[in-house]
Amino acid sequence: MQEKDRIFAANRARGRIALGVVAAEGRTRRMHVGEEGSLRVRFPNTTAAECEAVIVNTAGGIAGGDSFMLQVDVGAGAELVVTGAAAEKVYRAIDADAQMQVRLSVADGASLRWLPQETILFDRAQLNRSFDVELAEGASLLLAEAVLFGRAAMGERVEQGRLVDRWRVRRAGRLVFAETLRLEDGIADLLAGPAVAKGAAAIATVLLVPGGDDAVAKLRALGEQFGGEVGISAWNGIAVARLCARDGAALRRDLIAVLSALDRKGLPRLWLN
Repeated sequence: MQEKDRIFAANRARGRIALGVVAAEGRTRRMHVGEEGSLRVRFPNTTAAECEAVIVNTAGGIAGGDSFMLQVDVGAGAELVVTGAAAEKVYRAIDADAQMQVRLSVADGASLRWLPQETILFDRAQLNRSFDVELAEGASLLLAEAVLFGRAAMGERVEQGRLVDRWRVRRAGRLVFAETLRLEDGIADLLAGPAVAKGAAAIATVLLVPGGDDAVAKLRALGEQFGGEVGISAWNGIAVARLCARDGAALRRDLIAVLSALDRKGLPRLWLN
């Protein structure tokens, strides 16, 4: 390994969070909290029935070659919402992809709301991310992830780069949702395609379990309120909403409307600051 390569390798961030919560005395309590590297988790409320966990990346963003791992286990009857202190920024990669692994486990009668703020990709960013979710038959999940391809207010545009986003969700051991999004090389040209994003630069996916025709009806009732395009479908006890907007501001407005319609618990306070 050349000296330059050793310097870059030494500067790459590593982070890991292992969080487990349980139900006790009418509220959700932390069972274990493990932190390594640049990732931290904080708990702004300690008295509510639902525990709130805020993930903080002290590295200030993600760059090529960084590696992060998040493991969250929600015990039977517990309620947890996970969010981020701010939007996560993924900067230009020189060589290797940034790696992020998310593993979520939700026991019977438990609920998890995974509501991080947006992931912002800069030009030539490279992110390889995976979600592996294990749900008990009686578990509840609301999972939302939004990706912005540059910041429109700053005149940014993602011309080149790579995004690989792999989702696998199992319920009672059965695979109920599987998809992999792959965008690479000329990302701007790909997003310009009418069958892809029609020039939009902000996308999001919302997964609701259990979810059915009632969730579909709630979103379709909003009709013309959306600034971008929003679609929802339901099958086999799950509902999936797709959002596409011209920029991050428009996407956030639509995403807040979608989440508010699908979930009565309210958004994390950091979303509204």
